[in-house]
Amino acid sequence: MKRILVGIQPTGGLHLGNYLGAVRYWVEDQAAGESFYCVVDLHALTVPRDPAELRRETLATSTLLLAAGLDPDTCALFLQSHVAEHSQLAWLLECTASIGELRRMTQFKDKAAKGGEEAARVGLFTYPTLMAADILLYQATHVPVGDDQRQHLELARDLAERFNARYGPVFTVPEATIPPAGRGARVMDLQDPAKKMSKSAESDQGVIGLFDPPEVIERKFRRAVTDTDSGADAVRFDPEHKPGVSNLLAILAATTGSDPAEVAADHHSYGELKSAVAEAVIGLLRPLQARYRELEADPAALAGVLAAGAGRARPIAAETLGRAMDAIGLVPALPGSNS
Repeated sequence: MKRILVGIQPTGGLHLGNYLGAVRYWVEDQAAGESFYCVVDLHALTVPRDPAELRRETLATSTLLLAAGLDPDTCALFLQSHVAEHSQLAWLLECTASIGELRRMTQFKDKAAKGGEEAARVGLFTYPTLMAADILLYQATHVPVGDDQRQHLELARDLAERFNARYGPVFTVPEATIPPAGRGARVMDLQDPAKKMSKSAESDQGVIGLFDPPEVIERKFRRAVTDTDSGADAVRFDPEHKPGVSNLLAILAATTGSDPAEVAADHHSYGELKSAVAEAVIGLLRPLQARYRELEADPAALAGVLAAGAGRARPIAAETLGRAMDAIGLVPALPGSNS
């Protein structure tokens, strides 16, 4: 059976790039197999966080996924910290991975370089093994990933193969799921189209937040970087030579289910294109925002969804962890013990 595992960190407000590039794709594919959607709140602890902010963003991310269309009757939506087996399996995988492997992880090198390795938390170094545990715990066959997470999925595959070779067949070796052409749009920053739209951008003027009001969305698109070309074919899809215009066309195409090159033929000026993109994005986000407000008003219902999701995830997680512990040589606990 196809089994899908998706993890998302509750850090910062989600933006249009997250939605068009990932969340909408997850919603479309939730019935393609047995699907698990995990808000990985433990990963958020690798950098200092305000506790109240972490709780708020964890619940906000969970609510957003439901508002986007995840169906608790179809998939399991839960918090990573609600299934203790994630942390337990992570230790077994830490004892399987090498220091050299973890040192090669690009995200650790980049983040440690900013603040200095001596000040970096140990969790920042070891969290790829926790990510591997997230995946392997559910015997996931398919994991949707972006370019920035492929290295971590490769580590999960390597650890699964190494563990299986040493101790016997315990883990399924997962495959990366890459959105096919026309799905999972790559959305770039409106002010710097050479960079992906990111919640960690220095300025939010190039980032469309999923809860930005219409007037803010209009203003950000109106100020989006294009170029000085004013010829008859100024509006054309040419990512290499016209990255700003091409980004706007890609967003409009992804929002309306069209092809960027075909969309270009319908617009003859930058101003007209910007207005069309803003209108389409506002129309796309309006029902999402309305549904979010409805769900936000009933926190007890959200708590019930997360509890039910953890309840569906825990037996599978416990079975996998038990097999891994037995294979590696740990003595099983007696029934009814506190272990």
